[in-house]
Amino acid sequence: MTRTMTGGCQCGRIRYRAQIENDEAYLCHCRMCQKATGGFAAAFVQLATAGVVWEHEPEWYASSPVARRPFCSHCGTPLGFDFIQSSGNMDLTLGSFDEPGYFRPVAHSGCESLHESWLDTKDLPRHYSATTESVASRWKAAGLEVP
Repeated sequence: MTRTMTGGCQCGRIRYRAQIENDEAYLCHCRMCQKATGGFAAAFVQLATAGVVWEHEPEWYASSPVARRPFCSHCGTPLGFDFIQSSGNMDLTLGSFDEPGYFRPVAHSGCESLHESWLDTKDLPRHYSATTESVASRWKAAGLEVP
């Protein structure tokens, strides 16, 4: 069943509506995605390009001879991935969705650059922003709640 979901960048300048066919997402571990997001992998939701409506068109970076990536030039949020010769599908970054918890990971891609030690982190200590003094005190000093 198709579901309309929304998302956008951190500063709110770039917003989108997307027609989602399922709850599937994947991690891409290729070096291009690691560099583009600054993370050990990029978490993506693949969907039909025609199912994405940008309320404000993002900027596009030609990240290679075969692909381009939408982003916000104001806050730097990476918003996705698209082949220049479109396959009819594109990817949006999982974290840019307003409800990223809707999705579940179903596959790994770009595994030649996969960092195995970053996949199973369930035994690491967990720290929450609202109870981490160095974070919470700064938000409080700014007169705001921890997001």
